[in-house]
Amino acid sequence: MKISRTLIAVTGLIAMISSCTKTTTNTTPENKPARSDKPTMKVVTMQTTKGTIKFTLLPQYAPATVDNFVKLVEKRFYDGLSFHRVVPGFVIQGGDPAGNGSGGPGWAIKGEFSERKHLLGTVAMARTSDPNSAGSQFYICLDALPSLDRQYATFGQVFEGIDVVQKIVMGDKMTTVTVAEVAIDEIPEAARN
Repeated sequence: MKISRTLIAVTGLIAMISSCTKTTTNTTPENKPARSDKPTMKVVTMQTTKGTIKFTLLPQYAPATVDNFVKLVEKRFYDGLSFHRVVPGFVIQGGDPAGNGSGGPGWAIKGEFSERKHLLGTVAMARTSDPNSAGSQFYICLDALPSLDRQYATFGQVFEGIDVVQKIVMGDKMTTVTVAEVAIDEIPEAARN
């Protein structure tokens, strides 16, 4: 009986000691968990009736505009809306829930006009003659448009699907619009700034 108690006590002591010791594991690069230390950028993926358009968001030029656009995307505001204005060689425009160029989200944001140029694929906020009237409507340039520089908030740059942008006609729809963080090294340099 005394031997049994001693054996139980020793077994318990061994179990207790082994649970307190630190085990080390091999931490070679092959078995390290993936880390997301890479810099990222927000990328919008716009599924349309003509195909997919992807563009970066450029908060370094228009931070409040980017925040507003992301807020609307996250609310699924753009899903199902149409491109209500298409001017060949100029722009395609969408983001109006009324579908005729008169609608918006119910608020307006302050205009953020920067030195960023209007290039083929630039994404910018549409507005009325009031510089602080942008809300949800945006346009994508079908060509370089220097006449618009410093007059509209440029906040994105298409890097995939410019052929889709060029096929859009009035009435085509944005079926879904999403935003995600993407590793910067997966984005062409021209779309980063």
